[in-house]
Formats: sequence, structure tokens, C-alpha cells
Amino acid sequence: MTQLILGPGALGRLLALRLSPQEPVRLLGRRPLPARLGLTTPEGETLCREIDSALSDAPLPGEIAALHLTTKATGAEAALATLAPRLPPRTPLVLWQNGYEVQPRLHANWPGPVLCASTSEGAYVVEDGVVHAGRGHTWLGSLDGEHAELAAALADLLSRAGLPTTPVADIRQRLWHKLAVNAAINPLVARFGIRNGQLRDRPFRPMVEAMIAELAPILAAEGIPAPESGWAVLVWGVIEGTANNRASMLQDVGAGRPTERDAILGPLLAAARRHGLPHEGLLAAYHGLDAYHPARGEAQP
Repeated sequence: MTQLILGPGALGRLLALRLSPQEPVRLLGRRPLPARLGLTTPEGETLCREIDSALSDAPLPGEIAALHLTTKATGAEAALATLAPRLPPRTPLVLWQNGYEVQPRLHANWPGPVLCASTSEGAYVVEDGVVHAGRGHTWLGSLDGEHAELAAALADLLSRAGLPTTPVADIRQRLWHKLAVNAAINPLVARFGIRNGQLRDRPFRPMVEAMIAELAPILAAEGIPAPESGWAVLVWGVIEGTANNRASMLQDVGAGRPTERDAILGPLLAAARRHGLPHEGLLAAYHGLDAYHPARGEAQP
């Protein structure tokens, strides 16, 4: 049974390289990949592994354990649509996207089991592989609380592969927690071209603290309970654990790609408006990335 991974970016490569010693893996993308990919661990060790990779329109393996969709949120549905006609209809789907836009739609429309993953693992692409820049934790579950056995089995596989994972029944809450973390980190590091750890220093630290203060009442009004230790501990803990990482939004800016600002900031802006709460910091974060969306003609939030 093959773990099929669609999207050979940082997360897709990290999953492929970590999972390949455990189970058969195939990594699909739009461009050919080297036969051997390198994995640089958080400890600085470099491992090279042969990865079965193919173009996304190539024939699929005979038996598929799960399809891990690791594309950006903005392209997830289109990427899946190109593959879906060739997949067994009950193939389990694992969604690894940031934000909280695409997950409810795919959960509603996919005929098989759908699990969502919320991860704080940090990684970025290099020419011949990926750098696992910060260890984190992954939470895995279905938006409707079903498929607990599947979530437990996949969590065990990921944990054995070096990506600690916990199956949960409250993945919606976990996704909103990740949304808050991404909103506090990603726009700032993308706008100023810095690594996560530099947010601990001035002038960036007060900016992060101001965003946390703005996000807390929005999330409370949306019915999302704060972590037991509080929002600040969650956000600064991720910054500390991924200090050397280049956040996905920064990687997009560096590569000249549109960012995931709509997927990450859009749901929070919509929630703030629904509840009549202040959201000046979120708007500033959104429009601070205007330079990287010069010709999209998208509706402004």
C-alpha cells in the first residue's frame, strides 16, 4: 500500500523522506524531481534517499493507502481535480493545508474519508531536497470526528517516521489554533524577509504581541477556546521551535509566488467582521503583502 503525496514542496518532500523507510511512497508533482533527495535534519545531519517520484499525470500505484495533499491552499482543489478521476473513490484524503478555507469544502465533497492535519513542523526546500528546520507536532483528525481508527493508524505511522503525531477528535479547534499562529508569524516574516526566530527581537516582538492581543477576542467570539497555557505561549513556543525556519509565506515571496494570505488571514478577517471586533492589525498584515499580488485583481477584504 503506497502513501501517495501530491505536492513536492517543503512539506511534501519532508513527508516523502520521512515516510519512505517505513512504507512505499510516491511523490507527485508538475516537474521531474531528482532520483535522490537530501534531508537535512534539525540537528544538521544530512541524509540522502531515493524517492519514487513522478509527474502528476503518470500512472498511479495499484494500491493506495492514502493521498496526502500537500499543495498550497490556493491550488489544492485544482490539483486534486486533476488526479481524482484516476483514484479509487474511497481513497482516504489527508489535507495538510494552512488556513481554514479549503478543508471544509473538500471534507464535504470528497467521497472517501477526509482527515485534516495541523502541523508545526518547519521545513524549507533546497535544490536537492529539503531542510527540516524545526521540530514540531502534528494533530490529525476528521472535521466530523469520524475515522478515528484511520487517524490513529496514520498518526502511528507518522510518529514512527520521526514526525510526532496525535489523533484528535477536535481537529477544527486545532486548525484555528494553527491559523492564529500562522497569522502572527507568516505575514511579518514574509514582509520583512526574516526567519521565524528573528521575531523574538525588536522591532518585531511588539508587532507579534499586538497581533496576539487582536486575535484573542476574535477567536473567543468564534467559539475557539484558547490553549491552556494561553495564546502567547503557543505562538512564542512555535517561534522558538522553528527559529531557523523560513516560513511558507516567506518561501512564496522569495520564489515570486502569490502567498496564502487569503487562506490564513481571510477567515480571521471574516470572523472579526461577523462579531464587530477590531481587526486593524489583520488588515495591515494583509495589505502589507500587496506587493506580492500585483496583478491578481482579487477582491480586497
